[in-house]
Amino acid sequence: MLRPLMIALVFASGPAVAQSVVFGGIKADTSLPVEVAADHLTVDQGDGTALFTGNVVIGQGEMRLSAERVTVEYAQGDRTRIRSLHAKGNVTLVSGPDAAEGREAVYDVESGHVTLTGDVVLVQGENVLTGDRMTADLAEGTAQVDGRVRSILQPDNN
Repeated sequence: MLRPLMIALVFASGPAVAQSVVFGGIKADTSLPVEVAADHLTVDQGDGTALFTGNVVIGQGEMRLSAERVTVEYAQGDRTRIRSLHAKGNVTLVSGPDAAEGREAVYDVESGHVTLTGDVVLVQGENVLTGDRMTADLAEGTAQVDGRVRSILQPDNN
């Protein structure tokens, strides 16, 4: 994955607590269907969840989220509408030209917000940003990184 290379590249450190960034070259259409592929699926009708494990890849328009396991929570009383996705283990989120990774992620499908936690690395072209937590608004194409934020910003050579 990207983590070893990106962490090795991140050497600039600052006292910043949060930094806002643009995420995704284009805004993601959060009204599009959510497609899930995995090696295994377990459904619990009692609590309205589905657990996907093994090479999980979730797609919605241009956005892709992959992880070792993802729990899908359905809307109360509507088993056809996804409320949220909880991803764990080597989570990678790609939207347009941007990529982010962390240990865990929660995607609130209704609001279009994705929160990554645990050694988050965001790569935008040659720019790299790391922190403890990143919250991305896919509908707006923006993100905020919190925690010990570190970044490498490449100058524009044009």
